[in-house]
Parts: sequence; structure tokens; C-alpha cells
Amino acid sequence: MHLNTRTCTPYQAPRFLLAPMEGLLDARLREVITCMGRYDWCVTEFVRVTNSILPTRCYTRIAPELGNGSRAASGTPVRVQLLGSDPASMAANAARLATLDPAGIDLNFGCPAPIVNRHGGGAILLDDPMQLNRVVCAVTKAVEGRVPVTAKMRLGVRDKSPALEAAHALCEAGAQTLVVHARTKLEGYRAPAHWQWIARIAEAVPVPVIGNGEIWTVDDYLRCRFESGQHDVMLGRGAVADPFLVERIRDHLAGRRVRAPQADWARLRPFIDHYWQLVRSHVSPKHAPGRLKLWLNLLRRNYPQAETLFAQVKPIRDAQAIDLHLQSNTDIAA
Repeated sequence: MHLNTRTCTPYQAPRFLLAPMEGLLDARLREVITCMGRYDWCVTEFVRVTNSILPTRCYTRIAPELGNGSRAASGTPVRVQLLGSDPASMAANAARLATLDPAGIDLNFGCPAPIVNRHGGGAILLDDPMQLNRVVCAVTKAVEGRVPVTAKMRLGVRDKSPALEAAHALCEAGAQTLVVHARTKLEGYRAPAHWQWIARIAEAVPVPVIGNGEIWTVDDYLRCRFESGQHDVMLGRGAVADPFLVERIRDHLAGRRVRAPQADWARLRPFIDHYWQLVRSHVSPKHAPGRLKLWLNLLRRNYPQAETLFAQVKPIRDAQAIDLHLQSNTDIAA
């Protein structure tokens, strides 16, 4: 049995989570990406909680997997994320959500979007550890252990000084796992991610800590693991830009040969078509092309073939024209 030298606890197989990405990683892309790589669980885009108890349709719209035992088509468990700052409203909505049997409830204290932060939600709460504690405490009491409750946080708003106090506040209130996006709110998604802060938080709290931020490649994962001391990670943009990234990491850890992304275009291409069909069946023709272009734009980072396909569909605004283009262009080479 191996030991984690930083924490001196028995080694366990690493867990890989698929992150929520507002406006991109919705149920359709979540279905496709979890079919391309094995994840321990994934998290939905956030459900915004204000001052009312939301109807069931608000949850099933964000997480249609609730109608499938809270699992994606791949079998991956799906946890639903809530975003809000009022303890009573968060508790009432968590209790309602728990009746739908999600695989878990995740609380969003990491979103850096100004429109979210202006209304007291997301990462802005990291400046108020007492309010973090009140929100999580209310939610954990409301669900009464029926579903796991996790929390995602950043390192702070303007600087990293609140990180440890915020992490303590979340754990003391009952969060069973922390996902730490290793940047502040003001840093947004700019490199670098401060993985060493994940280590500081993991050493300070009694619950599992999962690293997140700037993991695009196998080498990034290995550096994150070394600097953070944590084997478990949540993949976001890296998984969308290379949907086989989690497979590549698992292959490396198992001592298998790791394929270069360019070699996997033939495997990826049918999934692009499948994703487009899912989008066409759930998104209006006016907005469907934009969803495909968002994914192709990220795929360009790893796949030269995606660069070609993106350039071809970028000027096309008509969904039916994209239908025809994809049907007639299935053999784009590197």
C-alpha cells in the first residue's frame, strides 16, 4: 500500500470530477464528455436561488439526469449545484432538491461572474466566512444527511488571505468535501493556478480536498498533484478542450502508453456529430450553432482538425446549413 507523503494516509485511487461550466458544459455536453472518459461524478451548472422555493422544473431543466436516477447516459453520477447567499432560501431549496434524489448537492462559492457577485452569490462570499458557515449549516440541516453536500470555493476575492478561514467555515458547517479552484475571484481564469494553496487548505481541514484549475494536460495533472499533495482533481476547460484528458491521465497512472490528442480525432469526430444532434433536439435553431462553435473553439487548443472545422462553420448561422456541412465533411485530416 502506498502512502501520501504529505498527509501520511493510505493511498487510494484518484478521483476525477467533471466541473460545471456556466453556458457551456450543460446536460448535452456533459452527456458526451462523460461518455468519452470515466468520471467519478460530475456537477451541473448552478441553479440560482433567490428568495423563493423553486419549482421542480428548475432543477430538471438544469439536471435532466434527475429523471434517470441522477446519472448521465454514461452512468456517471450527477450532483446539482446551488448558488445563493440567503441561508433560509438555500435551505428550503436544498430540501426540495433532496426529494428528487440527486447524487449530491454542491454549493457554489467560486463563481467570479460580476452579475452573480453583485447579488451576493458565488466567490464574493469568501470575504464573509460567517455567512459561508450560516449558508452551509442551513443546507446540511435541511437535507438531514439524505444526500452528500460539497462546496466549491476559490482562494479569496482580491487576495488569498481569507482562504483558510473560509475553508474552516465551510467544513465546520458540514461540507463533506471541498473543491478548491486555486485562484482568486479577481484572477478569474488567468494562469497560473496556485496549487500550493490547495495543499495549505488540505492540511488545515478534516475533509477531502479536490484540486481544480489550469489542468490541461497529463503533465499539468502531475504538477498539480505534486504541488497540492492531492490526487483528486476536478477538470473543467481542460476536459472540454481534450475530452480524452481523463483517459490520458488514467493511462499514465496505470503505466499505459499515452496517445497524443491529434491521434484521437477519428475517435472524437463522431462525438461532435452526436453532440450536435443533442443540441439540435434541445436548443432553438437560432442558438444551436453558437453551442457547437463554443466547443470547437476550445477543441482547437489540442486538435488541428478542429481548427479546420471551426473555421468552416464559424460564418454559418443557419442550423440546417451546419447539418449539411457536418454530413458532408466527415473526413477532415490533420
